Amino acid sequence: MSSSPKKKLVVLSGAGISAESGIKTFRDSDGLWEGYSIEDVATPEGWRKNPQLVLDFYNERRKQALSVAPNAAHLILAELEQYFDVQIITQNVDNLHEKAGSSNVLHLHGELFQSRSTKNPRLVYDIKGWELNLGDKCELGSQLRPNIVWFHEEVPMMEPAVELTEQADIFVVVGTSLVVYPAAGLVYYVRPRVPIFVVDPKTPELAGSTKYVTFIPEKATVGMELLKEMLLKEFL
Repeated sequence: MSSSPKKKLVVLSGAGISAESGIKTFRDSDGLWEGYSIEDVATPEGWRKNPQLVLDFYNERRKQALSVAPNAAHLILAELEQYFDVQIITQNVDNLHEKAGSSNVLHLHGELFQSRSTKNPRLVYDIKGWELNLGDKCELGSQLRPNIVWFHEEVPMMEPAVELTEQADIFVVVGTSLVVYPAAGLVYYVRPRVPIFVVDPKTPELAGSTKYVTFIPEKATVGMELLKEMLLKEFL
């Protein structure tokens, strides 16, 4: 292996990579997430209307996340750090990339195992275990909420995600069909002539030139194995 700096491999991951570990996504069932309406559990309006329901919902998601393990796709991304400067931008709120050993993970939509102040969004706390309850307060005395970016809210990590994307030497999309914006728009910040690899059973539509795009129409575990072979062969 050459002693030149590692190429920057930027990865955008989505629900498809977590699905193979047993984490369901709301898109599986017509706008319902584990049987709940998105409006009730993943919007600021839902929180104002019934904070107890929202807290219960995310407590269940946390409990579920504690019982699942990273799959082969997560593990391959961690392994690729031996060869590349791997930077993961994930739409997922679970911690499976971290559990697999990935060092650099930027969560676009927040983190399931964190809470934040309803008074000052910069006050963020780790959640030990799985419970966050009514009456759990920040240091300012306000109720804590899940540190999740809900529908109708700004995505504060978009700016750093765009910066990372613009630095990519290789860009990989895995487990997302590029329909959730603004995350899906990241692909358009990839510099011209930088190779893009898309691992997803549904081949997403990409506007503009697809000359440098390679589609691997497989689920994440299968597709990442194929991609690893390609990357090691082509770029090392």
